[in-house]
Order: sequence, then structure tokens, then C-alpha cells
Amino acid sequence: MRELLQLDALVHSGSYRATRRATINDVTGEPVAELSIVPRILVPRCLTALRKARTPTVEKRIEALTRAGHAFATETIAGMSPAEYQRTVSRISGLPISVVRNATHAVAEAAAAAHRTTQFARPAIAVDDWRDPLTRSGRPLWTRRGDVFAVNAAGNHPGVHSLWLEALAMGYRVAVRPSTREPLTPYRLIAALRSSGFSDDQVAFLPTDHAVADELVGGADLAMVFGGDDVIRKYAGSPTVLPRGPGRSKVLLATKDWRRHIDTIVASVADHGGAACINATAVFVAGDPEPVAQAIAERLSSIPALPPDDEAARLPVHTLAEAHAFEKFVLGHAKGARAWLGGDGIARPVGAGCAALGPAVFQVDRSDAPQTRVEVGFPCVWVAPWSPEDGVAPLKDTLVLTAIVDDDTLVDRLVAEPSIRNVYLGDRPTCWFQYEVPHDGYLAEFLMRTKGIARS
Repeated sequence: MRELLQLDALVHSGSYRATRRATINDVTGEPVAELSIVPRILVPRCLTALRKARTPTVEKRIEALTRAGHAFATETIAGMSPAEYQRTVSRISGLPISVVRNATHAVAEAAAAAHRTTQFARPAIAVDDWRDPLTRSGRPLWTRRGDVFAVNAAGNHPGVHSLWLEALAMGYRVAVRPSTREPLTPYRLIAALRSSGFSDDQVAFLPTDHAVADELVGGADLAMVFGGDDVIRKYAGSPTVLPRGPGRSKVLLATKDWRRHIDTIVASVADHGGAACINATAVFVAGDPEPVAQAIAERLSSIPALPPDDEAARLPVHTLAEAHAFEKFVLGHAKGARAWLGGDGIARPVGAGCAALGPAVFQVDRSDAPQTRVEVGFPCVWVAPWSPEDGVAPLKDTLVLTAIVDDDTLVDRLVAEPSIRNVYLGDRPTCWFQYEVPHDGYLAEFLMRTKGIARS
């Protein structure tokens, strides 16, 4: 029997192997790792140590982040090479190995760019240091809202761990609670950060159960929490918690020559294995949605069902039981919709007790059909009719909207809608990403504030 990988907690005093451990299985159901679950009493102790820790200088933080990103992507960490890490994450999460490999490099790039990207949110007139000569005539000082930042992380995609690195760049001490779905990425990243200049009381890896997770979030100065609609509702009114829920990204197709944009639509649905919050959940079509749905289905139908560590894999993989649960969920919501792809099932066995998921294409008969809000972690899209009379309402509550439209007045309305967080115009898929462009606003907008400072 293969020895299980030990994912110890990384606390303020070093590595901690808990008595209580969770077994992490791969998509075939085979145990791969044991994750230490820290006891309740250890969480406040760790947060107290992080709060008391001294913040390294900005120069040291930049240097350590850059070095850690390079180590994360290229070096052996905790006995695991980059290739072994990527293969293991692919086996655990079911994500195609190409997706994991690309995410590895994206996290490294985010670490190197973390300080630079925080500056995009800083008011142009503000200074970073009270010692700046400009403060003699009075200036806004850009400063942290607290000292300790907790992250209740998602496990749907390794790239999610690129988002909290900016907090370290801004001088926060960070405690990450990993998802049991895929804890290896934050473990490796935090180990890399610790070996690159951040001390144990600067960044922590704190696996906990759900009950203790609330204490982690409540005990930090500020927190970012990932989850479903229940998480959004729970923390919507909290000034200290930044909730991150479903993306429900969309494409609006309001142009006569839609066929030349089919690559953009398909990429929006299927890139990243369809598993990211920036993948399109719905496509709204001005006019007849039928030919669009048919064209999307024809393109997606060629995606093969393969094990996740196959270089040609493009679909996420789960155990057969999980795959059939997803299938039941989707087909239950698809009642009344026209199935162009996946109507006879979306679980596609790939051997050894596991199955690839999707793809699926369903056509609904109105723009406000509830199915357009159904988001799942594989290529599954709902194609709906839309008209100018429908307006912006069906497009609300959207992380990314790709708008292929010919009406500048409509674009004005889309940009002005607060619940549409990003608008990409033309052939820019919803899953396009660039560090200078905010993902869901800049994290620094939440973590930092300006205060007036003047000195004689």
C-alpha cells in the first residue's frame, strides 16, 4: 500500500500533525493524503501570534513573494516536484492536468506581481508611508484596515489561491483554511512562502471543520469567504467579511453575424474544464437561440471523456457516485428545456470507478428562465432568447458578462449595472484574465483605506 501524503497544519509555531485527520481521496476513491484538522483551541492561539507578529518591510515582502512564486512552480517542496504536485492535484480535484499546469504558472506570476497589482487600487494622490515628504503639506495615507486576514478557500480551481497573495504584499498576516476538496495547492504555496522569507507567524495553513471555520473568520480582522448563495446571504451585511459566491458568468449575443464569434462562446463555456466562476453559465441570444445552441453543442460534442491526468483531457472527473449526483441535479433542473447535448446523461465513465462530466447544452424558452442561474463545475450552458425589451434584468448578478453587441447605449446600461461586475466587449471570452484588470473588484479595495495625515 502506498504511503499517504501527510498535509500537516502549518501554524505559528511550525508544522503541526493533528490527531484528527481527514482522508483525501482521488477521483477513483483511492486514498492519497491525510489532512491534519486543527483543534478549536489552536485557532485563536495562531491568530493571536499572527496579530503580534512584526510586518516585514515592503522590499522584503516583494522579494519573498517573487521567490515563493518561483519555488511553487519550479522547485521540489515537501518532497514533491512540480510535476508530482500537478499530477496529484489533477487526481484529487479531477481537473484536467493541463488546467492544473496552467494554474501553477498563474499562481507564480500572481506572486511576483502581487505588490504591483495592489497599487492599481491605491488612490493616485495617496502615499504609502507617513514619512513621504508629501505628507508635510497633507496627504491621504493608504493603510491597512487590520493586521490579520483569514481566507476560507474554495477548492474548485487552484488559481483561486492567486487572489489572497496581495494581502501578504500589503503587510497582512494571512491564515488560510483550505477546502478538503483540494488542499494540496494552498499547502504547497504556504510552504513555499515560508521557505522564501515569510516566517511561521506571517502565513498559516489551518485546516478546520466547518464549526471552527466560523471562529477563524470571526477571529481575524478581515476575511474572504468562498461558497454558495448561502454564504452570500450570511455575510452580505458584514463590513469585515468579503463573500465570494457563484460567478454566473454570461454571454450576450446581440449581433447578426454571430457565427464568427462561436470560438469566443465555446471558450467561455469550456476553458478551464468549465470549472471556474468565470466560465459562462448562460448565453442570451437576440433572436432565435436555436441555431446558436445547435452550434455550441456541435463544438462541445467533440470533447473526449478522458482520465484527468491525460494530456488531452478537457473535462473534470469525479467518482461515479458524485458524477451521477451531478447528472441527477442537472437533468432535474433541465425539465422543460430542450436538450441539445447531455439530455441522455452527462456522466461519462473513464474507468476505475470515475466519470468525466459533461458537456451539456440546454435551450430554454425565455430570458428569465430559472435554469440560467444554475451553475455547475463543468461545461454546462443554458441558451436563452433575449430582446431589448427584456433589458438588463436577466443579465444581473454576473461576475463576467461578455457582450457581443452593436448598441453603445446598451453597453452604457450594462456597465452602469452594479451587479454586473465585469463587462468584456466583443471577442473576449468570459474566462479571459489579466492581472491589471480586477477579478471581482480589487482585493485592496476591501483590505485598505485612506486616512488623512499632515505633519509640520
